[in-house]
Amino acid sequence: GVSFGAGAVLFSGLLIGALAPNAAPPSMVGTIGLVIFVYGVGIQYGRQFFASLSGPGLKYVGLSAIAVIASLAVAWMLARPLGISMEIAAGLFAGSGTSTPTLQAALAAAGNQDPVIGYSVSYPFGVAGPIILMTILAAIIRPKFAPTSQNVRLAEITLQGMLQKRTVGEVSDDLPEDVRIIAVRQNHQNSPPISTMQLKEGDGLLLAGSPIGIDQVRASVGREEPGRLSRDRSDFDVVRVFVSKAQFAGKPLRDIELPEFPIEISHVRRGDVDLFATPDLTLEYGDLLVAAVPTFRKEEAARHFGGSIKGNAELSFISIGVGITLGLLLGMVPIPVPFAGTVSLGVAGGPLVMALILSWMGRTGSIGWQMPVVANLVLRNLGLAVFIGSVAIGAGAPFVQTVSSNGIQILLGGAVVLLTLVLIVLVGGLLMRIPFDELLGICSGSTGNPAILVAAGRLAPTERTDIGYAICFPIMTIVKIVAVQMLLK
Repeated sequence: GVSFGAGAVLFSGLLIGALAPNAAPPSMVGTIGLVIFVYGVGIQYGRQFFASLSGPGLKYVGLSAIAVIASLAVAWMLARPLGISMEIAAGLFAGSGTSTPTLQAALAAAGNQDPVIGYSVSYPFGVAGPIILMTILAAIIRPKFAPTSQNVRLAEITLQGMLQKRTVGEVSDDLPEDVRIIAVRQNHQNSPPISTMQLKEGDGLLLAGSPIGIDQVRASVGREEPGRLSRDRSDFDVVRVFVSKAQFAGKPLRDIELPEFPIEISHVRRGDVDLFATPDLTLEYGDLLVAAVPTFRKEEAARHFGGSIKGNAELSFISIGVGITLGLLLGMVPIPVPFAGTVSLGVAGGPLVMALILSWMGRTGSIGWQMPVVANLVLRNLGLAVFIGSVAIGAGAPFVQTVSSNGIQILLGGAVVLLTLVLIVLVGGLLMRIPFDELLGICSGSTGNPAILVAAGRLAPTERTDIGYAICFPIMTIVKIVAVQMLLK
């Protein structure tokens, strides 16, 4: 159940490089791949990252930073006893954290391919080790989890306790801000919620909103009767439409042009997340609108918004190019570090930090910085594979030579560095009483490989693992980039 994913490209590249040393592509090829990868990561996790810096987020980042710095110190201390160079030790540090941007920073600081040797040896530990340790810990603790929470919930409510007739508009005004009426059932017929429509006791309402808001309404307005509206779709039905027209991308819902027929947008699904349809929610290419419309108007609604899955592949290469350029310029800025001179974020850290900022901003004038999740994943995986394959082919021959003479030492060093990182996170998290699902997400973000996050999601089937990963992964990547440069100063 464990796979290396894009990491398998590393081992394939080493084999090719050992058999055909002259097959290595120019270094610029790998650099371009890396920049695409880190920029995509920042664009995807920027909003969650900044939203999580308040509250317990800082505590989680602090725990991860302690573990990362400790693993760096262990790699430094092991170099001389194991008889390996500091460059290989830097590769051990990068590989134990499965951090490709850190490898690039180590290559730039070392000026040779030695870090790839340590990286490739410790990388298997970096992927499999955290998964094994998290699985053992889960078997010991046997944690129990609450059902996965929802961002948006639909409910069918039958009105009760209404002493006099009230209009849809009056009832809507009394609802919480994060709840709205999507459809009304009167006289055995579903219809759109017109503000002047008179409601009476026994009428049915289809509501969309946050789980907390829905619970408040259910307690004060009436009883929930699932299926009362949804079973009858002869007059009013639900349509799911991809946003694929340029006129809607980058505009808040309050400003978009709606069809002439009644349409009630309940929520928007973006990637794997449901977003409540507030007036200020900005639409992006590839968003899936969930709306209630007259049944015979479903096809028209789809055509109005585009309705094409191609929206998931719509990219603004201008915004990507501008964002990456700004990131590369940021990566060139020297950062003073006490007792260590200056370091820089480089071609990995600069685009990552800039992407986090741009993702949080969303748009600047007419330029939208977001990318559809599907397109983002494709670009990231392509960039990661190109970078890893490029550096692995170039390091194939020296890898075979070094491992044949110092293989056991490097293997032991990689295992110790990894154990330092993971055990500090897991043990420290338990002592700090961090919820187990969030702790697994923190561990995944501290190490970094997506395969670890997937395993964490199987051990703790809640969304908190993803949130912990989003909090720690971007900033730990930056910490590793800066730390490895300090190691090789």
